Amino acid sequence: MKYTKLGASGLEVSRLCLGCLSYGAPERGDHNWSMDYDKALPFFKQAVELGINFFDTANVYSDGTSEEITGRALKELARRDEVVIATKVHGRMAAGPNGAGLSRKAISAEIDHSLRRLGTDHVDLYQIHRLDESVNLEETLEALHDLVKAGKARYIGASSMFAWQFAKAVYTQRLHGWTQFISMQNHYNLIYREEEREMLPLCADLNVGVVPWSPLARGRLTRDWNATTSRSEGDETALRLYSDSDANIVSSVAALASERGLPRAQVALAWLLRNPVITAPIVGATKPHHLLDAVAALDVSLSDDEAAGLESGYVPHAISGHS
Repeated sequence: MKYTKLGASGLEVSRLCLGCLSYGAPERGDHNWSMDYDKALPFFKQAVELGINFFDTANVYSDGTSEEITGRALKELARRDEVVIATKVHGRMAAGPNGAGLSRKAISAEIDHSLRRLGTDHVDLYQIHRLDESVNLEETLEALHDLVKAGKARYIGASSMFAWQFAKAVYTQRLHGWTQFISMQNHYNLIYREEEREMLPLCADLNVGVVPWSPLARGRLTRDWNATTSRSEGDETALRLYSDSDANIVSSVAALASERGLPRAQVALAWLLRNPVITAPIVGATKPHHLLDAVAALDVSLSDDEAAGLESGYVPHAISGHS
């Protein structure tokens, strides 16, 4: 495994992050394909054995049960100081007022709930899952700063938003002397490259770490375009993110993978990892080869011509993933 600093911080993370969306009680939330603890534990064990120290979840994943499984598994498999636990806040966790969003009240309540479910007294990276435009930005940023000063979060990060919004947030943090975001978790892969226009250059300029979600386009880059899985058949989000115009990219990945004798996942991840602004793609794992392919991709080098071939069929997309 290879390790690097997350943005301008001193926090060392593996070049791959295990995304924990797939782990949770299947009867909770809207992910009926989620894995319970017994099914999820082998993937955490495999990740730790492969040297992955970075784990990302969120309070809304399977109604909090993803955090419960993540915390329980990591407590069983590693010492707390050996792992970097990241979670997120924003989505609705309770009915009625203050049950969602980024108000001081919501943030203060949700960090405590997340810590209880994770079974720890702090998270290493606390991220705003999306912006809450109904709340004054200063209120949100100061509340996050206070969590760091209280020792409940070591660092803070942000997720999908427009570059101007992220720039405004970081400027506001600097203006007030508040804790600054060290990471951006955004939607980025061979099929969706709109982040290259403004967000990625901004992160490079600010020395902010980038931890993309859906680096394999929710699996679309790893299989034929019309092939389906039990997850993809019920994944309404994927239907909003991608369209048939992206099929040519999938074909290009398949062709290069065949030529190189590599799994498609390794090709798609190697393309992502060659971008110096990318810190650690967030990869999901529901089969043993998923993590093996991801780790192997760290040692796959693509030539400039190969990368250009993968990129040549790109079709611009409407901005997606911000809500």
